[in-house]
Amino acid sequence: MGARNTRTSQSPLHSEIETLILEMNCIRNLRQFNVTFATDCSQLVKMVSEPEEWSAFEIYFEDIKILKRSFNSSDLIHIPQTQNTMADSLAHSARKQPSYVIHMDAELPVWFAEST
Repeated sequence: MGARNTRTSQSPLHSEIETLILEMNCIRNLRQFNVTFATDCSQLVKMVSEPEEWSAFEIYFEDIKILKRSFNSSDLIHIPQTQNTMADSLAHSARKQPSYVIHMDAELPVWFAEST
């Protein structure tokens, strides 16, 4: 896979849905087919579960629909920031970095493989 520069999104909600699509692609490429995606963005969960109410994001929903077919089961759940301080801390640290690059290895980390 490698590194990918992120681009500026129209809004924070656009960033959330674009990130979900990137995550879905990465997890699919890692051949994980029973997954739960977690987010601290309750609006994202609502958008994905009720897409007809969010017409401005219609093009993204088609991508998500296609990607969901890649999984045997997939869920998107909301976890408040207060209940996931480690991820929140990592997100704050990443935003402080001068360059926005996402890097994913082609192999699962040991801790991930052991938990499945």
